[in-house]
Amino acid sequence: MDNAYLLMIIALAVLAIADLIVGVSNDAVNFLNSAIGSKAISFRTILIVASLGIAFGAIFSSGMMEVARKGIFVPAMFSFDNIMVIFMAVMITDILLLDFFNTIGMPTSTTVSIVFELLGAAVAMAIIKIGASTGDFSELYNYINTTKATQIIFGILLSVVVAFSVGAFVQYVSRLLMTYNFERKPKWVGALFGGVALTAMVYFILMKGIKGAEIAKESFDIIGGLTIRDFLESYVLSIVAVSFVIWSALSYIFIAVLKTNIYKLIIIVGTFALALAFAGNDLVNFIGVPIAAWQSYEAWVGTGIPATEFMMDVLGKKVPTPTLLLFVAGLIMVLTLWFSKKARYVTQTEINLSREGEAKERFQPNFLSRGLVRGAMLSSKYLSLITPKTVQAKVEKQFEKPVIELMQGKTHELPAFDMVRAAVNLMVAGVLISIATSYKLPLSTTYVTFMVAMGTSLADRAWGSESAVYRVAGVLNVIGGWFGTAITAFIAAAIAAFLINWNKEVMIPILLLIAVILLVRNSINHLKRSKETKAEDRLIRAESKSVQGVIEESADTISKVLKRVSKINEITINGLINQDLALLKKGRKTVVKLEDEIEDLQNNIFYFIKNLDETSVNASTFYMQVMGDLQDIAQSVGFISKVSHKHINNNHKALKVNQSKELKQIDKELGDLFTKTRAAFDLRAFDQISILLEEKQGLLKTVSEFAQVQVERTRTTESSPKNTTLYFSILLETEDLIKATISLLELYAAKK
Repeated sequence: MDNAYLLMIIALAVLAIADLIVGVSNDAVNFLNSAIGSKAISFRTILIVASLGIAFGAIFSSGMMEVARKGIFVPAMFSFDNIMVIFMAVMITDILLLDFFNTIGMPTSTTVSIVFELLGAAVAMAIIKIGASTGDFSELYNYINTTKATQIIFGILLSVVVAFSVGAFVQYVSRLLMTYNFERKPKWVGALFGGVALTAMVYFILMKGIKGAEIAKESFDIIGGLTIRDFLESYVLSIVAVSFVIWSALSYIFIAVLKTNIYKLIIIVGTFALALAFAGNDLVNFIGVPIAAWQSYEAWVGTGIPATEFMMDVLGKKVPTPTLLLFVAGLIMVLTLWFSKKARYVTQTEINLSREGEAKERFQPNFLSRGLVRGAMLSSKYLSLITPKTVQAKVEKQFEKPVIELMQGKTHELPAFDMVRAAVNLMVAGVLISIATSYKLPLSTTYVTFMVAMGTSLADRAWGSESAVYRVAGVLNVIGGWFGTAITAFIAAAIAAFLINWNKEVMIPILLLIAVILLVRNSINHLKRSKETKAEDRLIRAESKSVQGVIEESADTISKVLKRVSKINEITINGLINQDLALLKKGRKTVVKLEDEIEDLQNNIFYFIKNLDETSVNASTFYMQVMGDLQDIAQSVGFISKVSHKHINNNHKALKVNQSKELKQIDKELGDLFTKTRAAFDLRAFDQISILLEEKQGLLKTVSEFAQVQVERTRTTESSPKNTTLYFSILLETEDLIKATISLLELYAAKK
């Protein structure tokens, strides 16, 4: 049996490495989003600074490992066998849960997930033990550290509200003082801002970094014989005051003498500080459980006591974590930071929610987001009625955004927000986490950094009437995901613990296999989505300012649309004839993606028209007509795909042989015409359009003839109403599809 527990330890070690990878992918958003969003420094520099923070934080994190050992449950109440079941259930659940959130690009809290997994697994084991002995489930209180669990839940609720409110307030005041033209302010203004921000950052580093290290327990004569930890907690105001004076003076020297951009320096220091805090405190979320399992195994293996009888009092004692393990963990975290695509996907979600101006909105509005936005707009109206006009005018002047002229096609190079907001994000998050640490309050760094970023976005007016309902819906989705994390983690870990305890030899391999399969599947799906984003057939919006330029650019778009429409129609007809539901589902997904991309192009019409000069206004009319025809084409092929899928999904009668032959003929002729049309647009051979128009008119005639044939069949031999309805629907939409293509060709024929 000893070998079985050793194999479990090995499995936990492997799971720890996997958990580090998925954990960093999720939590990278905490310390990367401000630097990436502001584009203050290069991405390579951001990763170097964050890597250094992670490396230092990992080495300082030894003291935090106690959470996994005794923070949630009472170890003396469980045997070694029970503990191993709990730890195995926690690690399997944690990897799957975090990887799920990474795959969908949603930031969640690794702290909350690990805490509720430990709680769920421990509760399950406690119920099993009580059920097998006294049967008095009121004893459950003795097994669980309910005080700690309550603090965690309270910390979740408090951090969401406080972080959002404080972030919004500080950003509003900062913007009033600094404006969007902050770089033109007197040097002393930047120096004071730098003093405040850098003081917050450095104190944050001391509280969350050095305070957790072993050296912080040593006493030094220079600070009155106190330990570093006691000194930091006893002289908070003095440390802050002296630091402010020193950093304000240094900031002035950086600005006036060294000509350094103080805001960039703040962002660099803040990124380092949050990365250090993440590694120093959240490392327990990834390797705390496996290390606790290994130390439990070491304590038990030589005793000769059966695993079911050896009680784990040892976990209640202070046990240092080997520095080598911390170093290896830090190295894995750094490598993940550099190479994980999912980390950037999660970061992108938060940056887009806080972005200034236009962005592709990922979340759809719901009744709650609409209600909140309406309430905020009404409150703003009432507030404006009681606020003096002169005050309103001054505030508006402070929030005026400078107009930035970019070269054509360079809009994507604009930062998501400016360096003042990035600095406030880092500063406020650092201060709040430092305060919580000094009062020993449990706090999630993910919750704090995310809600601060959302609060500063709101105060900075990044959420305008065009985007507010989408952004608020996004925030609500993320917050809902956080609470979903807690509930899911508790239930999933409890179920896993029950299954493992029921039969270790069978259930552990099965659960590990399921975990591997799901991880691989999620990775494959993520790669597919990444490839789709970079696909060569992806539609690109027009950027030209002239009619000729629009003709050139939209010709490529038309070619890509027709290629995809031809493929969709082929998939649909084949799926319908062969009654292949999977193929029809594939067609439906493809057509939905095409419709979304065309809708994005249409949403860009406003910005396209604003970009035109006075001599090229006709280009807007042409572009709108092209977009209208493309939308008609997509809607027609979408309708054909929808009715075909519905027919087969409802198990209606298959098409007759003659109907199948006719649809195949139409699909072949239509595909050939689309191929010729694409070639004409790719080569800009618009002189061939007249020939293509004649061929398409011929295809229209063929479709009409087949419709007449079906009328005769219906009158004589046809016996299926559903079959007849489907066939006529496909023929009529095919006519509309051909007519929309003809309209498109006629547009280009008139411009050649």
